[in-house]
Amino acid sequence: MRKGAVQNENSQYKIIAVDDDPGVIDTLSVFLRRSGYNLTGLTNPVEAVERIKSEHFDLLILDFIMTPVHGDAVVEEVRKFNKDLYILLLTGHKDLAPPLETIRRLDIQGYCEKSDKQDQLLLLIESGIKSIEQMNTIKRINEELSDTYEKLEKAYMESIETLRQTVEAKDVYTRGHSDRVSAFSVLIGEKLGLSEEDLRILRIGGLFHDIGKIGVPDSILLKDSKLSDDEYSQIKNHPSIGAHILSNATIFADIIPIVKHHHEKYDGTGYPSKLKGEEIPFLARIAAVADTFDAMTSVRPYRTALPMDVVKSEFQRCAGTQFDPQIAKVFLDILENEFDKIKEIQEKYSA
Repeated sequence: MRKGAVQNENSQYKIIAVDDDPGVIDTLSVFLRRSGYNLTGLTNPVEAVERIKSEHFDLLILDFIMTPVHGDAVVEEVRKFNKDLYILLLTGHKDLAPPLETIRRLDIQGYCEKSDKQDQLLLLIESGIKSIEQMNTIKRINEELSDTYEKLEKAYMESIETLRQTVEAKDVYTRGHSDRVSAFSVLIGEKLGLSEEDLRILRIGGLFHDIGKIGVPDSILLKDSKLSDDEYSQIKNHPSIGAHILSNATIFADIIPIVKHHHEKYDGTGYPSKLKGEEIPFLARIAAVADTFDAMTSVRPYRTALPMDVVKSEFQRCAGTQFDPQIAKVFLDILENEFDKIKEIQEKYSA
């Protein structure tokens, strides 16, 4: 590469040099500007800290022994607000260099002795610039990946909404029910102290838990009287149908356990897999509580909503048989002490 091209590349990086000896700053200015670098030289270390706070620099060249503060104190202050700045420390003599522990603690990338020959310093600066280039490349890649992830997440949510609308076209009850199951599941998850990622899976899984009903005949789905045993058997296929539909797309992998297993029972008598206890995925156990609560407290064509005292007694009675006892206990606590949150969800997503 031609010398002029190298200098043009160097000029895009901003270097700040700090030394209380004006002669050193003058020498560095001539030397570095001749090499094409964009240099700001200062003799006051306190002023330098303020400049670094208010202005972007890529690399700091810093004298160790200075007045009114030494270089390590300057770095200590800079690292409070800037973790990325590449720092090279200059020393008048090897014996005056800071301890290795200090260099590591303050994340100083290198140091060298002052000399009339600037070759070593130039090599350190060139090495620093290459490291900065790599850091900037990594940052750019991370930003691009983040942007790609956001686009995938948007496409994911749009896919969910499209499929949800398909189910809603068959069963108008599903929308309000799915929204409430999603919100109740997240409420329980928050009470259990789950991570943001688990709460996200609960939210989406709750919205999507009944997607398999798209494969249930309308004559059964919309029936306004009690189902026969045969009809109920067909309804019981909807978790497996939903899991099968979603299995073709990897973006749905994390919610499939909720979709497939939200009708399992803690004692192993549920469906479709008759899983028992902790064999049932934990988030599916949460969704099962939310799903059952909404079913009991919703008006259906064949019955009215159950009174809240009956609902509470059922959760107490079925803890350890139908429901995970820990989750049932947490949900009962919500019903007793945070019922305003339940009412808010019910009012927000009334069918």
